[in-house]
Amino acid sequence: RLQKLKEMFISKFGSAPKFYARAPGRVNLIGEHIDYCGYAVLPMAIEQDILIAVEPVQTQVVQLANTNSSYLDFSTSVNNIEINKTKPQWHNYFLCGLKGIQEHFGLNNPTGMNCLLDGTIPPSSGLSSSSALVCCAGLVTLRANGKTLSKVELAEICTKSERYIGTEGGGMDQSISFLAEEGTAKLIEFSPLRATDVRLPSGAAFVIANSCVEMNKAATSHYNIRVMECRLATKLLSKSKGLDWKKMLRLHDVQTRLGVSLEEMLTIVEEVLHPEPYSAEEICKCLGISLEELRSQILSQNMQDVSTFKLYQRAKHVYSEAARVLEFKKICSEAPANALQLLGELMNQSHISCREMYECSCPELDRLVHICLQFGAIGSRLTGAGWGGCTVSMVPTDKLNTFLKNVKKAYYQTDGQRLAAENNSLFATKPGRGALVFVEA
Repeated sequence: RLQKLKEMFISKFGSAPKFYARAPGRVNLIGEHIDYCGYAVLPMAIEQDILIAVEPVQTQVVQLANTNSSYLDFSTSVNNIEINKTKPQWHNYFLCGLKGIQEHFGLNNPTGMNCLLDGTIPPSSGLSSSSALVCCAGLVTLRANGKTLSKVELAEICTKSERYIGTEGGGMDQSISFLAEEGTAKLIEFSPLRATDVRLPSGAAFVIANSCVEMNKAATSHYNIRVMECRLATKLLSKSKGLDWKKMLRLHDVQTRLGVSLEEMLTIVEEVLHPEPYSAEEICKCLGISLEELRSQILSQNMQDVSTFKLYQRAKHVYSEAARVLEFKKICSEAPANALQLLGELMNQSHISCREMYECSCPELDRLVHICLQFGAIGSRLTGAGWGGCTVSMVPTDKLNTFLKNVKKAYYQTDGQRLAAENNSLFATKPGRGALVFVEA
């Protein structure tokens, strides 16, 4: 693959690349939609990645090309980076990483670059292809400009810089892309960012299956509405408990300030919030503010027209999912005889909560989860933002081949479009290693 990339680079730019950077995609085993609420998640890097061949140049121009001809070439001056939020195209994610590093170091005369990108992560599949591209671009810019940072610093910069495109992510994707190590999943905790190895039990494989429904986080509002609903739930829970609600942004902050367990937080959610959707007016009444204050001080620019918010359901999902992550890690550490069964149950509960409380599933994902469980998965759930993308299933190693055959037949071979995509839509994966730069010897 490297040789092929090098040859394409030479035919495109007329000279050889000086170095290569790679950043992996990831699958989140458990802990969906809770990183931006401040809670720990449990992902692992996958073998699929973004690989970029790079040659620093004297001109202050960045030229970007892609081995996939459906992604058009792009070039821009390094001193004038503009990121278009309205139509998130592939090069905008590269520009996020570039701009993040430039701003961090205050680079006045950044190095120009010729870059050729090759990606093996299926796009818009919930396996974090866009974050891998942001991370890889950050790494490329760092190296081309002769700067160094720790992996943790890089992950934090790339998390912030992906927001240039309008996605209010929490940092899981960028963290695992940099901090992953081969053979182990990671418990990733935030503020401060840290990663702990989680050894997955033997005897099971993790299988990723793409629903073939594309979901682009930056192009749809579902994701950002959930972020906002969690923020509003934080404010109402804080107010009811006499905390300074104006300063509280994340559901994790409420738990920390109250000093209670996740189970107790679930009881508080039951007492304080009602299952019926809240109107903007009712939220204002609860907080004692005007509609104008709500819109200008709390709701983000693209949320001004949203009229109802489900707070009870979102908070309930976040606190129960945060507890499942800790339980998952504990089972992996203690490795009881029935570990696989217990982990599978947690994955199944997670999917039900994503479907019913967070409403981030879709009929195709639900069907795929059902098929996977039917053909021998011990646990199966959506992974990534949802509304399309992939499922991850835990399958006993001895059943793997028949599982793959049956799922192919039941989900992919019943539909022409899915059939065309089946080769890179269903695969078993092991925990892969994190982002790196390499130079040919």
